Amino acid sequence: MASPIITIQEKSLISPHSSTHLSLPLTFFDLLWLRFHPVERIFFYSFPTTHSNDPSFFFDKIVPNLKTSLSLTLQKFLPLAGNIIWPSHSPKPIIQYNPGDAVILLIAESNVDFDHVLQNSPCDASESRFLLPNLESSDSAASVISLQVTLFPNRGFSIGVSTHHAVLDGKSSTMFIKAWATLCRSGGEEEAPLEPFFDRDVIKDPTKLDLLLTENWTEDPFDDTKKTRSLEILSFVFKPRVENSVRAKFDLSKRDLENLKKRVLSKWDEVDHDDEVNSKPHTVSSFVVTCAYVSTCIARAIQQAENSDQKKFAFGFAVDCRARLEPPVPENYFGNCVNLHLVDAKPEDYAKEDGYVIVAKKIVSKIKNLDKKGVLEGVGTLFSKHERRARLGIELIGVAGSSRFGVYETDFGWGRPQKVEITSLDRSLVIGMDGSKDGKGGIEVGLVLNKDVMDIFSNLFHAGLI
Repeated sequence: MASPIITIQEKSLISPHSSTHLSLPLTFFDLLWLRFHPVERIFFYSFPTTHSNDPSFFFDKIVPNLKTSLSLTLQKFLPLAGNIIWPSHSPKPIIQYNPGDAVILLIAESNVDFDHVLQNSPCDASESRFLLPNLESSDSAASVISLQVTLFPNRGFSIGVSTHHAVLDGKSSTMFIKAWATLCRSGGEEEAPLEPFFDRDVIKDPTKLDLLLTENWTEDPFDDTKKTRSLEILSFVFKPRVENSVRAKFDLSKRDLENLKKRVLSKWDEVDHDDEVNSKPHTVSSFVVTCAYVSTCIARAIQQAENSDQKKFAFGFAVDCRARLEPPVPENYFGNCVNLHLVDAKPEDYAKEDGYVIVAKKIVSKIKNLDKKGVLEGVGTLFSKHERRARLGIELIGVAGSSRFGVYETDFGWGRPQKVEITSLDRSLVIGMDGSKDGKGGIEVGLVLNKDVMDIFSNLFHAGLI
């Protein structure tokens, strides 16, 4: 395919037109991600058939409606129009909105074949990067969100979203996107599904984890004797890994998931007898079997591609803490409220013949232990544990997204998306997870891998479902 050409037609600043001054502190949940890479997602939409050959439909109808509804939505989500700043008198950064602040919205046009971008089969990982805006950051300030709407003439358009992870987690991001879609679809007549709740007092921090995490981020990555109060995203650490890499999606149908669950339960007592889970459960969740199956396929594929059985792996997943805190945090809390938990499987377990079952049991064990040890266990030592893993050569496989977010329900008024992609998967080794497009209980998995690894992964993935 020819190199993508993206023409920026317009750069707009979309303001909520609010006279309110707003400052929000960052909690320890937010500060975990202070200089982390942006979370990037792209929604792809086809034009309604009646307008597919109307070149003015995009610029005269779609773009104005998106702009107007975005401004209305930002009135309810003021922090998104502001910035992260770090006042000299403050021990930690804050989110601040001042009247006149605005969100950058790019309007672009692409020469890429729309059918090509909609396919799920492996394609060059770098192609999606043209459909995303940059999220600006510097030592003194960081933007919270930026947006890009890209036209594919006569076929459709995409909405690329880049968000700062220190301000919102996946649930909050989805809350905003669905609110925007609702207001756009209804012309402002229909209320958003959830009103955001911003009160940071509901996040209790008696041990001052926020200050500990802030201190961790002030350490200079090149010189541990220096301290810096920079808010610039560590782009050299989280640079997109797109060279010789491909991006693809894989489907696990409801039937596939049920078969994987039966396989785990049938072999439950045959593997890893030292596991903390003493009794076999009646069932396991789709989340557990998806994470276990895909992570072990990835590990085996990497080992085969590198012709080495010495590669070591770990798996980590984020837990939504809203309902697990005491007292519980409201469902519509807007901000980060997730903690990363590492599965206790041994690094060599991922490539074993029954590795999938072992890892599934370990994930179940970890989830059960959250109720015993608390959902915040280990939050203060995440940095040191990550450094220790890196020194030992252990590669972490993570997971982003959730089948519960319902991203394929995001209708701005011109139909549901044809495809939704978590583009920032290319910044680390991460499994992207969404509910299936058809809404029939399956799970859609997104990956970015070295081309040779992806070929092996695809064979292992499909062979294991037979």
